[in-house]
Amino acid sequence: MYRDDRDNAGYQDRNAEDVYSKPVRAGKRTYFFDVKSTRGNNDFYLTITESKRRNNPDGTFVFDKHKIFLYKEDFEKFKEGLDDAITYIKDTCFHGEIPIRPESEDKDDKFSGVEFDQL
Repeated sequence: MYRDDRDNAGYQDRNAEDVYSKPVRAGKRTYFFDVKSTRGNNDFYLTITESKRRNNPDGTFVFDKHKIFLYKEDFEKFKEGLDDAITYIKDTCFHGEIPIRPESEDKDDKFSGVEFDQL
């Protein structure tokens, strides 16, 4: 969980626990797949966060974050929908072959050096 989210949401009072986190860097975006436990640690859910660095005109920057909470009863339907949408894009839009992003785009990306704890 991000520090500002934790502070704003009264994290200490919620008693939720981070169990696992997998950051996936993808060009100018980073996706975080975070497994969390519910109060009492008797159930688990997944949060998927897209984070993208946005530069301000004054040289400072902020991270735009968009979050999805995915609960266990929805895992299979979500996975099926995601798989169907990706298959459609591959087969219909790109005729079976997804174009590869040029490597130079990732190497020059200033965001790629940002660590999870800095967010």
